[in-house]
Amino acid sequence: MPIIKSAKKALRQSLRKKTHNTVYKLKLRGLLKEAKTLVAQSKQPEAAKLIAAIYKAADKAAKENVIEKGTASRIKSRLTLLIAKKAPVATK
Repeated sequence: MPIIKSAKKALRQSLRKKTHNTVYKLKLRGLLKEAKTLVAQSKQPEAAKLIAAIYKAADKAAKENVIEKGTASRIKSRLTLLIAKKAPVATK
């Protein structure tokens, strides 16, 4: 445990930031897991409905500096490709 006053304050701040960041990470991770399980079950329309929520969560996490901007972009891109690749192709 810290002894110096500034170290005590730094500990309080880091714990506060940790809980703040955890909220955003868990929200994003949960949505991604839900979308991936829907894709695995071949339920692309339901997974496609989650895209807006996942985009919002990824952008918000990037805005709050929980994840990098490029990481958010990569998450969104890979999810979109996953859903598009698994979607049935419409043929005449």
